[in-house]
Amino acid sequence: MTTSRSQQICLTETCYYHCISRCVRRAFLCGYDEYSGKSYQHRRDWVEQQLLRQSQAFCIDVASYAIMSNHYHVIIRVNPELAASLSAEAILDRWQLLYRLDPLMVRFKEGDVLTDEEKNIVDNEIRRMREVLMSISRFMGYLNERIARRANAEDGCKGRFWEGRFRSQALLDDVALLQCLAYVDLNPVRAGISQNPLQSEYTSIKRRLACDSSGLLEFKTDKAGKMSENYNELPFHIKDYLELLEWSGCIIQGDKREFITENAPALIDKFVLEPARWHTAMKPPLPWHQKALGSARNIKKYCEAIGQRWLRQADYALNYT
Repeated sequence: MTTSRSQQICLTETCYYHCISRCVRRAFLCGYDEYSGKSYQHRRDWVEQQLLRQSQAFCIDVASYAIMSNHYHVIIRVNPELAASLSAEAILDRWQLLYRLDPLMVRFKEGDVLTDEEKNIVDNEIRRMREVLMSISRFMGYLNERIARRANAEDGCKGRFWEGRFRSQALLDDVALLQCLAYVDLNPVRAGISQNPLQSEYTSIKRRLACDSSGLLEFKTDKAGKMSENYNELPFHIKDYLELLEWSGCIIQGDKREFITENAPALIDKFVLEPARWHTAMKPPLPWHQKALGSARNIKKYCEAIGQRWLRQADYALNYT
């Protein structure tokens, strides 16, 4: 039985979520269709540009993404502090990047004198807009609808383009976030599409390596050994993360088991992770069907927060307390 999205999203436990959408058709979302001889590679650019564009309107940051031939992964971070800090005018500016304003909201923005009843309507509407701009469901729905409409128009057909509603997975702690970031960034390498992240087209890691991280949530920029208090950063240094990614990529490509115990990256040591378990966690399938990834303690807290009695941990998930 499916669970409503509102019962899976719990911002008091985490603001990080891993989302996946998969195409329903035999003709790939963005790949090469051998049956018809058509290439849909250009649609990968549609997804990437739309994803980065709308992140500037929503109060949601994009931490990582990988756009594959028939599905895509994106890790997002909801930013409730930003949403709460925005003025009514700023909310309307962001809203206009996505939707049209109704006549009353246009009058308010232009500074017209409103009646008390109209002011109440405006206040309620601004409150609703603020909530929508923090909604993962609206963020993913907006993205998928735009891509589906463009693809249907190009194909000259109607009907469902996506397999179903997107799947979401709560990332409850730094280790879960790190595991998911690395898994998503190495997706093209794992699929044999590219040899390394620098060659992985339409991924966030390639943009970062090309020194173009515009539209992406930045990695930690404070000095090594100093705790970061910046909420608007990922909790890892980019140098440490790239070291982990290179090490993980070597294991994935050649199944080089000597790498498991030798030369373990700093982040593996920092979080006291078993290299062999990390090796397993980097191989498919990522337990994306699980509602949440995290330590046993954090899984328990998450279950209590969403009113669920228990949540089974995947056998191949990382084990830590």
